[in-house]
Amino acid sequence: MFETIRLETPADHRRVEEITRAAFWNLHGPGCDEHYLAHILRNHPDFISELDYLIEVDGVVVGSIMYTRSTLVDEAGREEPVLTFGPVSVLPEYQGRGIGSRLISFTFQEALKLGYPGNVIFGNPGHYVGLGFRSCARFGISTPDHRFPTALLVKELSPGALENRKRVFRESQAYGFESEAAAKFDAGFESRAREVRPQHEEFYILSRSTIRPEE
Repeated sequence: MFETIRLETPADHRRVEEITRAAFWNLHGPGCDEHYLAHILRNHPDFISELDYLIEVDGVVVGSIMYTRSTLVDEAGREEPVLTFGPVSVLPEYQGRGIGSRLISFTFQEALKLGYPGNVIFGNPGHYVGLGFRSCARFGISTPDHRFPTALLVKELSPGALENRKRVFRESQAYGFESEAAAKFDAGFESRAREVRPQHEEFYILSRSTIRPEE
């Protein structure tokens, strides 16, 4: 198996959207919207084209990762830029081989070269702690309503880059879109069955739960 990691080109756009749809379909709920997110991110001012990478296996594109700029805001109103990745996608038949992890690790190194101190995401801790992500509470990073979500995870790209002090995470507005627009976009793809699956309840719990930081 020969792997290549390279930047996305315009010719790859539809392929990436198809991969993203296949990777997320029925994963968090019936159907998915992530392929529409991939479609609209490229034209958003927070999108980072320098970190828009693909991974090929034997010449076939099987995975993708996209990044946006987000912000940490401290109590004095000072802003610090950080990264957020997503969607990160690997075709289902290629999952379980470490392909996504290698793509993430590669882009972390590229992000460090660009001067970014860290990456903040909403994700399943079980998927990301092995890549060095830690709870937002470890860094004093909360949501604007001062909660510490279980799914809010932080990765320093160099040790000490995001020292523990109170800050609010402000995600890029790129991730907010109308579900009607996503449904209209999905109509241009091959029809697939929308299913209710047991893991949807796990996503529901994780996405709405919080933790209490240490006193």
